[in-house]
Amino acid sequence: MAKSLYKVTFLNHGKVYELYARSVSSGQLWGFTEVADLLFDVHDGVVVDPTEERLREEFGNTRVLHLPMQSIIRIEEVEKKGQAAIRDAATGEKVVTPFPLPAKPR
Repeated sequence: MAKSLYKVTFLNHGKVYELYARSVSSGQLWGFTEVADLLFDVHDGVVVDPTEERLREEFGNTRVLHLPMQSIIRIEEVEKKGQAAIRDAATGEKVVTPFPLPAKPR
């Protein structure tokens, strides 16, 4: 039997985060939801999606994420993993960190 897969959508600092995890439960901390076994795409070499890389840097070493219930927008049990994302809460557009450009010579 395949393990369950969840898409967790929550608010964090004015942005909407979408992460994928294998485990979601009401936690032992009152008012918090535990999200564990976070899944990230692993790419060797070139970074395909900078948003996924940013999420992996922020949450890659996290064993269990304790989210306040009021920050959770939705938890879905899904068949396949999609693209993890960070979106602007007001517009819903993906937040993309621009690639740093070299400074102009003076």
